[in-house]
Amino acid sequence: MNLDKVKGYGLAALAAAAYGTNPAFAVPLYGQGMNPVSVLLFRYLMGLPVLAVVMAIRGKSFSLKKEEIVPTLILGVLMALSSLALFESYNYMNSGVASTLLFVYPVMVAVMMIMFFHEKFSVSTVICLVVMAAGLVLLMKPQGDATLSTFGCLLVMLSALTYALYIVMVNVSKSVKNIPTTKLLFYVLGWGSLVYVGMIAFGSELTMPRENWGWLNLLALAVIPTVISLGFTTRAIQLIGSTPTAILGALEPVSAVVLSVIVLGQPITAQDIIGGILIVVATTIVICAGPVDKAILRMRKMFPKGARH
Repeated sequence: MNLDKVKGYGLAALAAAAYGTNPAFAVPLYGQGMNPVSVLLFRYLMGLPVLAVVMAIRGKSFSLKKEEIVPTLILGVLMALSSLALFESYNYMNSGVASTLLFVYPVMVAVMMIMFFHEKFSVSTVICLVVMAAGLVLLMKPQGDATLSTFGCLLVMLSALTYALYIVMVNVSKSVKNIPTTKLLFYVLGWGSLVYVGMIAFGSELTMPRENWGWLNLLALAVIPTVISLGFTTRAIQLIGSTPTAILGALEPVSAVVLSVIVLGQPITAQDIIGGILIVVATTIVICAGPVDKAILRMRKMFPKGARH
């Protein structure tokens, strides 16, 4: 395995863990009277100066070529819609369950890449998706007599679809591939913040944190699951491709569940632990895809169809 792939897998795993902090920082802000649109607007706006400083330190240009404007605009709208649908779902269902259910998006990414871009669908990917699905089912089970909200589930599905489209576009768009990671994320957040500004201009209420610590939560949202996670995700896609990056993103529910227990005081069960282990196994299969596929191929040669009884 070459160094770029090792780096890509590591960045994808770190991105997933960072993205899993969303509920821990966002849900307490709802308790202070903030709505999802306002939380996301501040999240995006506070992330912009962080990225601007990084770009300035690295000597990166802020200018966009004409052919880069529309692709970055589309990516910004997709990311804004994905974030909004997920954060809205927290109002209708358990945030840990919502964050877990979001991870149908690796399947969406894999299907899109196969159907529209002729990506090879290896046996190891099939095994990985099956194991991952089993782990997600265990993690997203309702607690006690609770039931899953239909509308909440639809919101999460919309979030997963728009995020899958974002990942695929980053992977296949030639214009986007030539944009440095930090610069691309800067414009994604910039265009995305305009979506929320437009929503507020057309009637959505702008709310503020009632307590000073709420601003720290907003800053944490801007840095950890936004600048760090999305930046690492974008770079990982460039290094290892969209499907492995998406599947490694399944580590996010594990971090979401852990933080839900530590920060939000939600209970954890043996079923949650087993689900988390299955997801770790699935992501390990992705990293070891080459040896796994070779082992399966050797087994097929040892047991040809005509020799089976």
